[in-house]
Amino acid sequence: MLALFCSVAVIWVIFDQLTKVYFEGSYELGQASAGDFGLFRFRLVHNTGMAWGLFGDSTFALGVLSCVVCVAILVAFLLWPRFAGHRLNWLETLGLALVFAGGLGNALDRFIQGFVVDFIDFTFIDFPVFNVADIGVTCGFVIIVIGFVVAERSASRVNELEMSSEPGAASNVDGEEEEPRG
Repeated sequence: MLALFCSVAVIWVIFDQLTKVYFEGSYELGQASAGDFGLFRFRLVHNTGMAWGLFGDSTFALGVLSCVVCVAILVAFLLWPRFAGHRLNWLETLGLALVFAGGLGNALDRFIQGFVVDFIDFTFIDFPVFNVADIGVTCGFVIIVIGFVVAERSASRVNELEMSSEPGAASNVDGEEEEPRG
């Protein structure tokens, strides 16, 4: 799982940073793409706060917070069995790596440039402009939840099988318990 975590995190940070470099070099600040792509358009924004303008001009503090979250994710990754009661599955690993990479990508922007480069702008809804790092954080969180649910359901099935195989419990072909004969 360590190889999956590291691979996904490195690839996502590189993808995030390359897209930001592209839009910084191809668009003027505030410039939007000539057309939209149905649901979104590209528009270059320098964000010194969070979504919806929260904590504007708090770039450094938000960068520090991102780093703290990334460290917490690393600790959770390393100590997951103690916290969750089961070993990480590939979905949980993927999700943690995406959240980690997203936090790291935006923290790099905040410390290097003093702002986060955002460029994806929904056209059908009033929503903050965002970037690839933000996609990683959002999708990663959803994937972690799905992975945790999958792990819990698997553990529940294992417990059911163990209980049905206890002495005195017989089951038929469909897995339903039968009354002991006798």
